Amino acid sequence: MDAPRPPIDESYWMATTPSTRYPAPDTDLTADVAVVGGGIAGLCTAWDLLRAGLDVVVLEADRIAAGVRACWLHPAKMTAAHGLMYARLEAERGADDAALYARSQQEAVERTVSLCAELGIDADLERAPALTYAQDPGRVGELEQEAAAARRAGLDASFVTDTDLPFDIAGAVRVEGQLQFHPRKFLLALAEHFTSSGGRIFERARVTGLHDGHRCRLTTESGTTVESRDAVIATHYPVFDRSLLFTLLKPRRELVVAAPVPSDAAPRGMYLTPEGGVRSLRGAPYDDGRRLLIVTGESFEPGTADVRERLERLTQWAGAQLPHFAEADIRYRWAAQDNDSVDHLPYVGHAHPGTQHVYVATGFGGWGMSNGVMAGRLLTAHVAGGPRPPWTELYDPRRLPPVRDAARLAAHQAAVAKHFVGDRLHTTHVDSVRDIPLGSGAVVRLDGRRCAVHRDESGQVSALSARCTHLGCLVHFNNAEQAWECPCHGSRFATDGSVLHGPATRPLPPREVPESTEPTEP
Repeated sequence: MDAPRPPIDESYWMATTPSTRYPAPDTDLTADVAVVGGGIAGLCTAWDLLRAGLDVVVLEADRIAAGVRACWLHPAKMTAAHGLMYARLEAERGADDAALYARSQQEAVERTVSLCAELGIDADLERAPALTYAQDPGRVGELEQEAAAARRAGLDASFVTDTDLPFDIAGAVRVEGQLQFHPRKFLLALAEHFTSSGGRIFERARVTGLHDGHRCRLTTESGTTVESRDAVIATHYPVFDRSLLFTLLKPRRELVVAAPVPSDAAPRGMYLTPEGGVRSLRGAPYDDGRRLLIVTGESFEPGTADVRERLERLTQWAGAQLPHFAEADIRYRWAAQDNDSVDHLPYVGHAHPGTQHVYVATGFGGWGMSNGVMAGRLLTAHVAGGPRPPWTELYDPRRLPPVRDAARLAAHQAAVAKHFVGDRLHTTHVDSVRDIPLGSGAVVRLDGRRCAVHRDESGQVSALSARCTHLGCLVHFNNAEQAWECPCHGSRFATDGSVLHGPATRPLPPREVPESTEPTEP
């Protein structure tokens, strides 16, 4: 009999680092700056602000550097090579903006290396080239254009046809001098230096309210408040959004599988291909001289896919393309979530035109490692004063979407409207609670109301409101991660209704399950 596969939320980064136990706030607080979110953007921003001489408090809804069970720090590539980014950026915004983007991202890579050296952080840093490849000969011209654009932007980029992959390719864009590392080792060490230097971190401190005035006042789920001159919202997806950034962001999840292989069987480069629903490969140090081969792919919008089927497809692809992976024991499976902006650039800066004290960092498009570090420096320049980086305007959240992006924006809003309105036109997602398989969930109409109903492996039934507490879209069940997901803006909830991932800040309310589990028709 095959050994049981690990749960999908078993992340290598989490499994190989200790848990954290920072306190929850039990009294009202004051600070110069409150940073909401304890991921890479939040912690790097907090550290840079503290070094600038400010009193900083970090408020994390769950545990720091844990992704709020949302991204688990993905495959952790710290690179300025972001797929086929530079040819598109140069064509849409010009060579100067492409060069600014490359400088900001490569500076983040070098900043990470220098921080680890300065603070004595052992984060398994490895210099490695980043390669974007294709197997389709018809894409060679596209890759050659990208290599040329990346060189013009200032990166050490070239077009190559030889790699250390165990299969043939048509060509690849190779960018030298990039970095792969253990992100949670880096962030936990950074957090320790932050607190030992006078910074404060609070966990289980979900922020549910924000008053934006001459001073900011944040309210936590427990009722405590934090008053600060400035507030930074680094929650992956903005949980407070007067600028309506959620209309410009599209959530995306990807799946990750990882298995130990012989050291010489894992590629030394970091690989990405846009083909086949996107595939990403990298290795990481493992025990007994082996390497952990990490495979990422199967991009999908939350609440719109059969995740078990996609996970199996990714596993089969890895086994077919990587012979040693097919023979290995898959040790880790997890999922990642990020947000794509309409124009493919992050939003880092003032949250909206009417504020002088609230800042945001979001829309990293799957490249949160370099963008999180970049955001720390940029936001510190905003808050602490002093010279601002030359790429400040490039990432300004107050920028207007270019006219050329109107079609993308319209398509995104049409998809949201389809879920918001169209899902309500269906009588139900299944006809009866009895139709829900054990260990799964579905939306069922109970006593005239749509309910998110879950049946655990023992057959125990629980029900919640099926309306996302963000804007009211109907949630869908993720059958691999055992979670409710909103297809409109990516909020995620546990089967008990608690919030796993924003922009929602309130749980799904419980609903009574009638003695008869047959639904009533409207």
